Formats: sequence, C-alpha cells, structure tokens
Amino acid sequence: MKLFLPKQHGAWAMLIIPFWLGVIDGGFLWQHIPFFIGWLLLYLATYPMLLLFKKKKIPFYTKWTLIYMVPALLLLGVPLAARPSLFYFGLLMMPFFMINAYYTSKNQDRAFMNDISAIFAFSIAGLASNYLYEGNVNATALIFTFITSVLFFIGCTFYVKSMIREKKNTKFKWISWGYHFLLVLVWFIGGFWIVALAFIPSLLRAILFYGKKLSPKQIGIYEIINSCLFFIIIAVQIILHK
Repeated sequence: MKLFLPKQHGAWAMLIIPFWLGVIDGGFLWQHIPFFIGWLLLYLATYPMLLLFKKKKIPFYTKWTLIYMVPALLLLGVPLAARPSLFYFGLLMMPFFMINAYYTSKNQDRAFMNDISAIFAFSIAGLASNYLYEGNVNATALIFTFITSVLFFIGCTFYVKSMIREKKNTKFKWISWGYHFLLVLVWFIGGFWIVALAFIPSLLRAILFYGKKLSPKQIGIYEIINSCLFFIIIAVQIILHK
C-alpha cells in the first residue's frame, strides 16, 4: 500500500527543528522518542484530516486520517502519562489548526496566513518537547526554540513565495529582503550575535537566489541545507547559553 503523504515538503523541517531544539535546551528523556514519532504521525494525520474540509473523497481521507491518527495518539500517550499537563500545549495548537481548516475549506492552502498559522503550531511543539523534561518552559526555550523557529520559518515562507508565486512582484521582493535584513540586524543589536549568524544564510539566499531560474526541487534542496545550518547554529547557541 502506497503511503498518502503531505505535498508540503518544507513542513518536514518545521516538524523536526523546533522539536529537537526544545529537547537540546530542556534535556532528553526516553519518552521523547515516542513523543517525536507520535508527533510525526499526528502531522501525517492532519494532512488528510484537513482535506476532509474540502468535502471531497471523504472515505479516502477518513481512512488515512485514522491510519495515522490511531498510532499517533497511542504514542503520544507515553509522554502524556509522564507529564499530563502536556495536554495544554495541544490546546494551544487547536486555534491554529482551525485556521488551517478554514483556509483548506476555501481552497486557499497557499495563503500566507495559513502558512503562518502552521508555523506557530509547529513551533509550539518545540515548547512541548522542552516542557517534558522538567515540567516548565524557561526564557531560553521561549527565545531560542520558539521565537527563533517562528522567525526563521516566516522568512522561509517569504523567500519561497518570492521565488515562485510572487517572483514577478517587486514589492514582495523588497518585503522579503527587508525582513531577512532586519532579523540579522535586530539579533546583532540585541547582543545575540550567534543567533544573528544563524539568520545570515537566509539573508544571503533571499538576495542572491532571487531572479534565478531555480526549479522547485532545487529551491527545496537549498532550503534543506539552510535549515540544517540554522539548526546547528541555534543548537550551539543553546548549548553555550547553558
């Protein structure tokens, strides 16, 4: 049986990076393994679940929702048993899921606000993975796990749109460039020069790749490299800050 998988390939980085930054900051427990696998399956389940709001192929999408959702809930029950208050992080994600459902029902999956909503939901998972270890979220996790992830992936959204859907929109180009430049500048001014360094590759690719005839596959490969650089540098910042 061929797996029914999401088409938004960029979401994989959003699925992985905040979660493991949260673990690096908070500490690792064996429960993080079923937690992450459950989180992965939950993401896979939300893809056909959201497509149900289009009211098409309902039996097909229902089947795949259940295929992913049942093991996801069983695995997520492991960290929940260790830390029941993790449930509240799920509640925090719910409004963002509803926003995604709304845009999906309107066939506006690529809407900017839909992307932003997903980014916040994925980044909240980083706080949840951080919370599992000691049952609290400190300022370090809020800054280096949540805020940096949100800002990074918003930048990715600007960049990809400037390369594909908005590639002929000069105004959008300047918005993307200005956003990436301000990220680097603000982190430097704030004294977080390692974090600023993590955003420099994003700034460079936003400017240097703009207008280049890159295929979606090439754009995706470069984004994987950029995401890896971001993860490594922020992980170093977290470790040094401890």
